[in-house]
Amino acid sequence: MDLRHDLLEVAAKYELNPQQTRLLLDEAQLGAEPDGLDAKLPRVVAALAAALGGLGVVMWIAANWEQIGRPSQFALLQGLVLCAGLGAALRPSMRPPLALLAQLGVGALFACFGQTYQTGADPWQLFALWSVLSLPLCWGARSDLLWTPWVLITASAIALWIHTYSGYRWYVTPALLRTHLTGWFASLLMVGLVCPQGHRVTGAGMWSFRLAAALTASAITTTALSGLFDGKALPAFHFGLLLLAACAAWLGTRKGFDVFALSTTALGLITLVVCRVANTLGASLWHDDWFGGLLLITITATALLAGSVTGILKISRRYNTVPEAEGEAA
Repeated sequence: MDLRHDLLEVAAKYELNPQQTRLLLDEAQLGAEPDGLDAKLPRVVAALAAALGGLGVVMWIAANWEQIGRPSQFALLQGLVLCAGLGAALRPSMRPPLALLAQLGVGALFACFGQTYQTGADPWQLFALWSVLSLPLCWGARSDLLWTPWVLITASAIALWIHTYSGYRWYVTPALLRTHLTGWFASLLMVGLVCPQGHRVTGAGMWSFRLAAALTASAITTTALSGLFDGKALPAFHFGLLLLAACAAWLGTRKGFDVFALSTTALGLITLVVCRVANTLGASLWHDDWFGGLLLITITATALLAGSVTGILKISRRYNTVPEAEGEAA
């Protein structure tokens, strides 16, 4: 709804003069500054400046790789990490953006080292080291501005580790089931580290938790589907279904409830169940009665979606929560 448009319609209906119309708009405070803008805007600008500054240094080094000598490259990146780290330690008010700058610098430093000396290390090792070395920064800053990129870094490390130890294949086979299960549980540990229940210890907020939950649910769902359609790796599908169901059960409790994470997990469950129905129908039914098969799948998907939405809304009302994005970005 456009409040300004509605107020102008009211002014036209009652034939208010320009001065009265302006007074009406002033009473609605349409031109007033949003609440908390003076406190939030500097933090948002500082966060953007840190992100753009760190990425700018990385891109500048990459663009001038041949012109800048190795000592200069390492000195510049090490100086960036050192200055940003000291600034974060000495200036509490600027700690999150400066810590983010240091976090980006650490990743750039590892990338530069690997590119310069060609150590032969797998890509997942770079991201794993980056993730581990970023943890003190995340705990020190106690801000989602650090935890959210940490989730992306850690999820990338897990995905690359699975890809490496799966013979550089993304689909699951019976021989690779243990590797994928290990990756799933590593992702669940990542979610547990940034969960709201540990906020007092970690300082992680809703953005990092919901991102971790979405990435984990997506990874489990896609891997389980590859196990379903492969046929020989059907246990992966069953494990994925049970794991998502257990996560949904926990997220449905008062202590673990989060409307976004529960919705993402429910979507993964619905996807697996609907695909299981389609797989069970088999190719023969599609050839004999494709319309009936399509209708059955549509009814199943609609019923599951409607039931999950109704259930999540009931749980949300029971716990008196509002489905909105929470948490601070800095």
